[in-house]
Amino acid sequence: MIRWRSRDDITPGFGPSVVTIGNFDGVHRGHQHVFDTLLEVAGQRNAHSVVVTFDPHPALVHRPESHPGVIMGLEDKLDALETTRIDAVLVQPYSLDFAQLTPEEFVVDYLVKPLEAVCLVIGADVRLGRDNTGDLNAIRALGEKHGFDVMVVADVVGTEPSTPFRNGTPAAAATERRCSSTWIRSCLEAGDMRGAAGLLSRNHRMRGEVVHGAARGRELGFPTANLSSEATGFIPADGVYAGWLVDANGKRWPTAISVGSNPTFEGVSRQVEAHVINRPEEDIEDFNLYGQEVVVEFVERLRGMVAYRGIDALVAQMNDDVERSREILAKEPRETV
Repeated sequence: MIRWRSRDDITPGFGPSVVTIGNFDGVHRGHQHVFDTLLEVAGQRNAHSVVVTFDPHPALVHRPESHPGVIMGLEDKLDALETTRIDAVLVQPYSLDFAQLTPEEFVVDYLVKPLEAVCLVIGADVRLGRDNTGDLNAIRALGEKHGFDVMVVADVVGTEPSTPFRNGTPAAAATERRCSSTWIRSCLEAGDMRGAAGLLSRNHRMRGEVVHGAARGRELGFPTANLSSEATGFIPADGVYAGWLVDANGKRWPTAISVGSNPTFEGVSRQVEAHVINRPEEDIEDFNLYGQEVVVEFVERLRGMVAYRGIDALVAQMNDDVERSREILAKEPRETV
């Protein structure tokens, strides 16, 4: 897959192309359906398949203090797109100045001229251009004017489980819901990693550099790899999770992951820590993750955060967390989906 980081990087004469546009945060099942259609149409028209996406996410630019949270960082988005067999992706730098382009300016300068777009594959709710004035009707009119077709892809719908009261009485029956980034974020906020994985078609992940922490885990016999505060990916609900750590060499290690501020200790800020379960004891001195960029994948939430009365109770719980993680991960594939 060709990766262009700006319009100026597009290979001259690359077209004709079939193009789709969007933020594609999560590259979830709904997005995957769009990409499948994109590939099918491109094959029929003997054209290249191209995804146009944006970085940073527009919400970070327009609502920096109140954006809903980005599910995945750019590199993980590109890695996910790589698996779709799309020919090329244009990562358009997003800014307030770029957002002032009219729908026609965007279509002509970013799709028609550099990519020779012959078809635009989109969802019905797509908006583009200044103030989101480029709705579906406007895009179809631009297609007629500038010589490209517009194909609308239907939403992918999933089933949202019923929500029980504490006594087990259902509060709401299971309902159908559009597969969306909003739904995935709600799963992550609830710690429902299985639900999120079902919508993503993969485990949710974070990516970041391993930095030094307070070394409390090491002192208790559970050394952890602490992700930098600059790590990308949506931080799920506070708690302890079974998951995987993928090191800089691509090796996957079974891991117990702690998310949050440990309530047993005062003055601890919210953080993501990963304890590798099967550390290589024979060369433990060489197993140094500090400074590495690693990926942490979340498989299942074990429990929420609890304040313990004393270190002994905390250590006993951590031993139980590790054993439960080991059991869960023994049933999971070691390779990334």
